[in-house]
Amino acid sequence: MAEQETPEKYLKGYAETLTSACATGRKLTRDELDSLRIQGERAAEAGIGLRALVRAHLAAAQTVRRGLAPAGADHLLACVEQAVDAFVEGHERAQRLAVRQEEAARREFVDDLLYGRSDLGRLAERAVRFGLLLSHAHAVAVAQGNAPYDDGHPLTRRVESALVARFGDRRILLTTKDGRLICIAPGDQSDVLGFFAKQAYAATDGGRVAVGRPHPGAGGVVHSYEEALNALDLADRMGLEDPVLHASDLLVYPVLTRDRQAMAELVRSVLGPLKGARGGARPLLDTLIAYFDTGCVAAEAARRLSLSVRALTYRLDRIHKLTGADPGDPIHRYTLQTAVIGARLLDWPNQDL
Repeated sequence: MAEQETPEKYLKGYAETLTSACATGRKLTRDELDSLRIQGERAAEAGIGLRALVRAHLAAAQTVRRGLAPAGADHLLACVEQAVDAFVEGHERAQRLAVRQEEAARREFVDDLLYGRSDLGRLAERAVRFGLLLSHAHAVAVAQGNAPYDDGHPLTRRVESALVARFGDRRILLTTKDGRLICIAPGDQSDVLGFFAKQAYAATDGGRVAVGRPHPGAGGVVHSYEEALNALDLADRMGLEDPVLHASDLLVYPVLTRDRQAMAELVRSVLGPLKGARGGARPLLDTLIAYFDTGCVAAEAARRLSLSVRALTYRLDRIHKLTGADPGDPIHRYTLQTAVIGARLLDWPNQDL
């Protein structure tokens, strides 16, 4: 039978140290203090709580006191203070080391998981330790704010507390990567990621959250994570204003840019003539963007551009003359709108195609 771990097991030599120090009125020696620190470390590694250990030290000191002369008894409290302080220092040191090791293991796992590194079988085994079952499908949400966040950031702890309070022990992993806040949840629990998106958006004071689609297996986590990152990048390039983006709603954009050369040719062919306008292509391209983003409602597009409806109509007519495509014609409109999407994705005219 294994020996039961008790606080008294880690008081070896403690009573003798107190007795010796009190007999002469001396302070504890460096070797005695080091020994106490080591005992504290071992007690922490054994998982014994500090309260029980301090109580055991005080009880042992009471026993020692009964055998001391009055002068020695007067010195006992100072010796106990030194001894307990050294013991607690060792205990806390072991606790900090354990926390750092746990944080390092968690960070290594997160890096391997989100980069698709490591043996998948081994990765699945490690995932259980952090609350994930990689045999199931998972989806990933990524929140990006105005500042970078790490695992110890107050915002991270605030969002994590909200998730725990709402969903308890569901298999959810909240972490950070490259300054972004990341939530990994089972693919059939969209309420988790929806709640995370709401909390993260509020906590980041107007940041943006992207949610990838659910995918099975360890590789599915990477896939969903990359979809969320691509959605954030797409939002920046397209000027999308939605605070929460779903990769499933943006699938048309990767399709449009899958053949980059063809898209670049479309932009050059359809929108290239706008470069000949006074002031260049940018003002007219912005006009088309506002026009299409408002559902081709001229009054709303004019308001967004701080123009009169007459000025907007003039610009649309100018675009028609330069490109030969009429924004008001349904057939021409589709070609123009596709070319405008391509221009935004390829950063034209800022970038030559």
